[in-house]
Amino acid sequence: MTTIKAEVRTVQGKGASRRLRFQNKIPAVIYGSGKDPISLNLTHNEFWHAIEDEGIFSKTITLSIDGAEEPVIIKDMQRHPFKQLIMHVDFQRVSEDVAIKMTVPLNFTGQEDSPAAKAGGRLSVHVRNVNIECLSKDIPESLSADTSEMQEGEMIHLSNIQLPEGVVITTLKYGAKFNAPVAAFVKGK
Repeated sequence: MTTIKAEVRTVQGKGASRRLRFQNKIPAVIYGSGKDPISLNLTHNEFWHAIEDEGIFSKTITLSIDGAEEPVIIKDMQRHPFKQLIMHVDFQRVSEDVAIKMTVPLNFTGQEDSPAAKAGGRLSVHVRNVNIECLSKDIPESLSADTSEMQEGEMIHLSNIQLPEGVVITTLKYGAKFNAPVAAFVKGK
């Protein structure tokens, strides 16, 4: 499990955040699990290297706040528009017995083996990320959809995605009319 060091931040506001960034720090906040939010600051380079593993956005990490450890997920992160600079990070506390909602990437496998691809079709992807709900121990790094049996014109819907045990696609809880298409093979050009 990845551990990131953080310090409690006592100063608030735009000017204080600018001063932190000038000192190679990132303003952050941790919230959730019925506890009060805490303003934090992180070391920019340490956090930058931690997020080089893109799987960090879909797994539980440990936040070491002045020695105390809290299991969290990265809920939101703002980046500078053109500099390699992280402007702010939101962390959400997680509890082992409470389900959390997250967004995870969707990968497509078996495209080369599908009859549609062999006939010259191409996969048109409509959805790249899926909203799920699960316990923190069940968070998948990504979800996969198998396209190896698809014919031209066929679609994959949310309900066709194989889910690990304990994981639910949130929109499918509202009924069949929310079973949106995620990809289809179309005629190649």
